[in-house]
Amino acid sequence: MGTVKPAYIKNIATELLKKYPDAFTGNFDENKKLVEELTNIRSKIVRNRVAGYITRKINRGWKNV
Repeated sequence: MGTVKPAYIKNIATELLKKYPDAFTGNFDENKKLVEELTNIRSKIVRNRVAGYITRKINRGWKNV
């Protein structure tokens, strides 16, 4: 069983996916660089968690609502 992501990770990721729906891919490394460019998150841990959540959503068929 995995851990539950905090709400702030999900909120940041959802906002990024809504603003830039075609920018993100299923590749974690590309998403990590995009999150770094598009946000002002200084923490590497938070950036990686956001990028990981976005990658997971993309790979599981996230649709722009």
